[in-house]
Amino acid sequence: MGSTVRPSVSAPVPLPPGLLPDLSRHARTYLMRGFTVVEVHGTVDLVTAPDVQLHLDAATRPAGARVIVDLRSVDFFDCAVLTQLCRARRRIRERAGHLGVVCVRPWHLRVLAAARLDTVLRPAESIEEAALAALARSGPDVNPR
Repeated sequence: MGSTVRPSVSAPVPLPPGLLPDLSRHARTYLMRGFTVVEVHGTVDLVTAPDVQLHLDAATRPAGARVIVDLRSVDFFDCAVLTQLCRARRRIRERAGHLGVVCVRPWHLRVLAAARLDTVLRPAESIEEAALAALARSGPDVNPR
């Protein structure tokens, strides 16, 4: 029997001290297997979105950053989250990094599809799946869409 070789996850991108924001009501950021994970919680709308943006901006700041946005704990989001995901993707592309999105709720996936972001962001079902998808791509996220 042959063995399947899976890409390994290297060390995290070095982050300057104080770069990761503190846990907040709607987001927390942590390092996991070479990726910066921004875990989003609760209801995220125009009023609460700045809290999430703080975390996304910090995660996407370093050149070559590998970021995963985990939306599994989000109860509701509106267009403010779509705007933030697009902004994070743009920042990642400018800095030659990778962006993954974890999203499993059917309603959320329908919103991403309606905005035509499902093919651009390619939501995964787990952090591990998003990380492996990012590592499987040969270069940074430079999809022209």
